[in-house]
Amino acid sequence: MEENTASELSAQPIKPMKSVYKMIVMRGMVIFPGQTFHFDLGREKSRTALERAVELNEDIFLVAQKHDSMANPAPKDIYRVGTVARIKQVLKMPNDATRVLVTGIRRMEIDSYVSILPAFEVTLKEFETESSDESMMEAVCRVVGEQLSAYKKLDRSYNDMIVSPVGSDKFIAEVSQSIYKTVEQRQALLQLKSDYAMMEDIYARLVAECDMKTLEKKIAGKVRANIDKSQHEYYVREQIKALHDELGDGADELDEYEQRAEDKQLPEHAMEKVRRELARLDKMNPTSPEAGVSRTYLECILDLPWTETGRDNKDLDKATAILDADHYGLEKVKERIVEYLAVHQLTQNLRGSILCFVGPPGVGKTSIVASIARAVNRKLVSMSLGGVRDEAEIRGHRRTYIGALPGRILSGMRQAGVINPVFLLDEIDKMTSDFRGDPASALLEVLDPNQNDHFKDHYLDMEYDLSNVMFVTTANSVDTIPAPLLDRMEVIELTGYTFEEKLQIAKRFLLPKQQKQNGLEKVSIDVSDDVLMKIIVGYTRESGVRNLERSIEQVIRKLAVQQVKNKKKIKQFTVTESDLTEYLGVVKYTDDVNKIDDAGVVTGLAWTSVGGVTLNVEAAVIGNGKGEILLTGSLGDVMKESARTALSLVRSRAEQYGIAAEKFTACDLHIHVPEGATPKDGPSAGITMATAILSAMTGRKVRSDVAMTGEITLRGRVLAIGGLKEKSLAAYRVGIKTLIIPEENRKDVHDLPAEVTDNIRFLYASNIDEVFENAFI
Repeated sequence: MEENTASELSAQPIKPMKSVYKMIVMRGMVIFPGQTFHFDLGREKSRTALERAVELNEDIFLVAQKHDSMANPAPKDIYRVGTVARIKQVLKMPNDATRVLVTGIRRMEIDSYVSILPAFEVTLKEFETESSDESMMEAVCRVVGEQLSAYKKLDRSYNDMIVSPVGSDKFIAEVSQSIYKTVEQRQALLQLKSDYAMMEDIYARLVAECDMKTLEKKIAGKVRANIDKSQHEYYVREQIKALHDELGDGADELDEYEQRAEDKQLPEHAMEKVRRELARLDKMNPTSPEAGVSRTYLECILDLPWTETGRDNKDLDKATAILDADHYGLEKVKERIVEYLAVHQLTQNLRGSILCFVGPPGVGKTSIVASIARAVNRKLVSMSLGGVRDEAEIRGHRRTYIGALPGRILSGMRQAGVINPVFLLDEIDKMTSDFRGDPASALLEVLDPNQNDHFKDHYLDMEYDLSNVMFVTTANSVDTIPAPLLDRMEVIELTGYTFEEKLQIAKRFLLPKQQKQNGLEKVSIDVSDDVLMKIIVGYTRESGVRNLERSIEQVIRKLAVQQVKNKKKIKQFTVTESDLTEYLGVVKYTDDVNKIDDAGVVTGLAWTSVGGVTLNVEAAVIGNGKGEILLTGSLGDVMKESARTALSLVRSRAEQYGIAAEKFTACDLHIHVPEGATPKDGPSAGITMATAILSAMTGRKVRSDVAMTGEITLRGRVLAIGGLKEKSLAAYRVGIKTLIIPEENRKDVHDLPAEVTDNIRFLYASNIDEVFENAFI
């Protein structure tokens, strides 16, 4: 299209207003009458409207949208008042953009929407205006002109932007684009109904802008004066520095500290602390003890990470592969870790649960934390809490004490060098407290996601942000962890391994690891599954694999001796079952469970912090007694109460079981649980003791391949127990074929390893009669 000059446009007759206009919605722009303006079109709707208007040689209606962020505004998101404009030129730009040049003609108002797709089409009505008093108009134009001159003196850049006569349409358009900053302000100006009102609004805006420019110049003058003062201070400091150099008192050290603090981009409160400490250090004798304390404090602040971060691994598949490569099994644990990492990626913070891995020794609690650090590509910092009894170990000592140091939390952060490491708090259940404080209480702030962003160490004496740290804790048991601390952690249990899991761990991890550690990684060592299983069953008895690794290491060391003694290097070793006696000695463990059907002997199960164990409960009736009960085997109070409850239950049903009532008064009953040096407690041996008492009283034999666990009541109900996985693994290890458990624990059997459920028959009992029915021959 050919472009017309402004005079030609004014000479042309205005096209009669059509009933329907094509409409373009402007983002961030308001067009005024008399304004010639170019803009780019990107929306398909806008291009369609333009093409149709050009095709029909029509004017187009331009109106602003209320919010710039909306990509496809609806009618409710569009202003009602806009400008009818004449299309002067259309250019096709790269990337499918269209540039159009228009000139505003007059203000109009939307009457109704005709169509929205494929382009906006509207009917318009005349914008109602009000006439202005000529004398008032002349007066306001004069004051606007005077104020505009004052404004141009304050900001010379506007001399070429506002050149049209004051009061004209073009003047209003020029002022709207230069003085009015937002779409809302320009739209409000466009919607004013009289020329006088528009000029009055422009005058008020010019006055406000002049005041703002005057204030800006005043502030700039103050800043320039401060800069001049800073330059003067710099000159003086350089002179002082030269004097210090002549005296040799190390003033460069202060500048170095200050420069390091600036380079670290410390938070404002930390930077202020550094400045105050440097001011104190500057007044001290460099050789005084106080100066040494001050230097140590500054080094601590500057060595701590404040903004430095490590680069996280966000690939969950890669994280899963690393966890699988480092650990066999533990599927639920790995799944929970991947969930934890996924949530962290979505929320970009770790303000969630603190993970606490609980399980017996040797099941991989500490090593899986190292795998987590490797999976998320973060540095690992570990802190053992075993035996910690001083609060200062966590929070540090105040600097008033000689030899004060920061706590181990900040020391770990200093060691990590980043603000987002994986921080392992190992053996959190082994903490104690004494007159020096309670470290568990100090950890409450550290492990609370709502508080640890302003953790305060006594030595540092200012807030430090620990919210980006991924804290993970480990424990053998939750019983000794204080309830408030336990409440801040999500407990994930790592139970004992089955024989098959131990076999796979030995083949995939332990054997290659010990070969490498003992210098035989280039030698082929053939150890069959049967041999490894013999080591697992005969030489170890544990929930984890720590003793298994020691046994394998012992075998590898024997082979290493043979390799060194042999003049010709051996390229392959084969370990057989017969070699194990030579390498490891005689078999250490055999099935200690009762193998003979006998009266008064019942196999029970117990849970310990190192896993599940089997125990034989023995009961004997002693004639010529007084009806007393004797309990031996280091039994705890709860277990003693369970024995008395079991006796009362059997006694209350003596007639049902064919026991003479006088037998309970004429005879004594002795209950013993072997391994008397080992303390035992808990209510889960209740049905075991009841079965042993009834067997001893009646002389009926109990099946030796049956084990049982469950709490008993005086009414004969069998109540649920905990630690079923550990107990069932213990039963499986010793060859138990049938396991009687409470009916309420039926749901827990689904979580047991397939290796256990395939080899043990589970019987469920809700009352003691069901136990007796399946236990006796």
